[in-house]
Amino acid sequence: MEKLLINGTWFREITNGRKVLLRGINLGGDTKVPFPNGGTQYPDNFQNHREVSFIGRPFPLAEAEEHFLRLQNWGFNCLRLLSTWEAVEHAAPGKYDLEYLDYFTAIVELAGKFGFYVFIDFHQDVWSRMTGGDGAPGWTLEKVGMDLSKISSCDSALVMQSKYDYSDPCKRQEKNYPTMSWSQNYRYPANAIMWTLFFAGRDFAPKFIIDGQNVQDYLQSHYINSIKEIANRVKDFDHVLGFDSLNEPSRGWIGSKMNHRGLHSNQTSSDLPGLAWSPIDGLFTSNGYTIELPFMELSILKGGFIKKEDRIINPNRISLWSNPELGDPFQMEGAWELKDDMPFILNNDFFCKIGDHRVHFDNDYMIPFIHKVSDAITSIRPDWILFAEKEALGFGESHSFQKALPKNAVNASHWYDLTTLVFKRYNYPITVDPFTKKFVFGKKGIEEMYKTQMGKIKAASDEHNIPTLLGEFGIPFDLQSGKAYRKWAKGQREAKIWKQHNLALNLMYNAIDALQLHSTIWNYTAGNRNDLMIGDQWNQEDLSIFSSDQIDEEYANTTKQKYGYGSGGRAIEGFSRPYPRFIAGEPISFSFNFKSKVFQFTFITSEDDLGKSTEIFIPRIHYSNGIQVDIESGELELITHETCIEIISKSVGKCSLLIKPRI
Repeated sequence: MEKLLINGTWFREITNGRKVLLRGINLGGDTKVPFPNGGTQYPDNFQNHREVSFIGRPFPLAEAEEHFLRLQNWGFNCLRLLSTWEAVEHAAPGKYDLEYLDYFTAIVELAGKFGFYVFIDFHQDVWSRMTGGDGAPGWTLEKVGMDLSKISSCDSALVMQSKYDYSDPCKRQEKNYPTMSWSQNYRYPANAIMWTLFFAGRDFAPKFIIDGQNVQDYLQSHYINSIKEIANRVKDFDHVLGFDSLNEPSRGWIGSKMNHRGLHSNQTSSDLPGLAWSPIDGLFTSNGYTIELPFMELSILKGGFIKKEDRIINPNRISLWSNPELGDPFQMEGAWELKDDMPFILNNDFFCKIGDHRVHFDNDYMIPFIHKVSDAITSIRPDWILFAEKEALGFGESHSFQKALPKNAVNASHWYDLTTLVFKRYNYPITVDPFTKKFVFGKKGIEEMYKTQMGKIKAASDEHNIPTLLGEFGIPFDLQSGKAYRKWAKGQREAKIWKQHNLALNLMYNAIDALQLHSTIWNYTAGNRNDLMIGDQWNQEDLSIFSSDQIDEEYANTTKQKYGYGSGGRAIEGFSRPYPRFIAGEPISFSFNFKSKVFQFTFITSEDDLGKSTEIFIPRIHYSNGIQVDIESGELELITHETCIEIISKSVGKCSLLIKPRI
């Protein structure tokens, strides 16, 4: 495959000079957990966290061809390929899983043979599996002094494997483990402590030394060295574009006042769901004390998160720390102290200021870290691209990178329709914009809302003249408690059971097309099941466009649906759409009408573009009887293949065409 370089807001082939639109997929959701039985559908006390294996994630090598062919047939040309720090370095600090590295290298090599560009994402969510997510090895928590066996029991994290009652046949247990609650862990003590130390240990815990290094340097160096272990294995593959900096990182308590719970002045509303923690709340209870906290719940009618009730935290007075007498690192640095079993704040600005300098998370910590990762990967291969991610944003925060990014960088921010993601319902024809808190009506209104929200991400890229690639977006497929699954189980195989999903995906991709964004949808999970407890095998998320339960070979064969329903896909019509993959010229606009199946594409050619081919993907699920091409302007030669059409420009200037279904 031809190596790609960044050229302004586009990717470009080195020798041929064509612009490339990356339309990809995250591979995959269950890569977060060990293979084969590491999913959150199994109880786990994490006592064997050093002995796990991730060989087989995203799928065993023997099954790779089947999955790559499916993704290829659906039109994807790019993979955001997941690995984790834990997968590489789970056994001990500096002890790398060489067999996993061999396996992962083989997956990367195969991806290139099937025509996929790859960038590698060292994934994490809320730090680690032991703190309710995935990513970091368990020993990172132990090195900081936490007792893994107490993290959940002292309410320092919300962990499905500890909270869920696996003997209860009920799949959704909202009282034990609320749907989509994992993200709240960013504000729980275990996560907040780890992220604060990871990004700013030198400033806020300068005395905290692990194996001769400050805690910040210790954690970051091990993370980056694990990236370099994979980087050294894949450095000779031209289809590998580069690496993600770090998936959806958190600032922890950086920039927060010790007593601030994130509540508005009325103390009954906030911008975030779940428990309203302040740093002093988290530090006090992690030391084995009981507190009472307000719990916030989203109200669409009131346009925000409203206090529902107060909850008792850590009623059994269990300490998070292996040595409770030592206390936490910030107590030792003089942020607060205990007096008569009560917390007293000694410096309310402890996490806000270093001397006279008021800290800024992006400028002081996040962007320097992005540069550090970029320096590490480009020391191995200088032309690698850094796919930069900021913190997972709260409502209304800026998408801008306020300081310069590395020279070879892409804005790989994420975007989701938050109301759909949280409630697992598609609110059509009326929804609420969570940022403006205004009602939005109809397809046109929702699409414009999407375009406005994504447009802010693109504007942040345009400030630096770099590409925008939506690193994640997507929808839950278990909408309405898996209504489509129940229809499938009754034998319904028609596209109409995915009507809501197709509608949502179509409006999202319409906005992506209008803004000419690169994208990798979340996600493809080889081990997905139509089971509300299992889903993507991680915390009851279910955003995979594939499930083994959607494979119906008899139906697929008898109806000649090689690329359609029965092949394992969900809502295939929503994500498998025509788009220009390679463009010999300057793209002006392209769009797809889901109802009429008409694809419109306009671009401008120069002398340098003559004789070069522009390639448009043609999804068979939309054009089962073939296509008809109407050339509206330009002199073009057309070459039709099974799943794409090549356009050879014979004249300079504006070229415009329509692709329609053949009648």
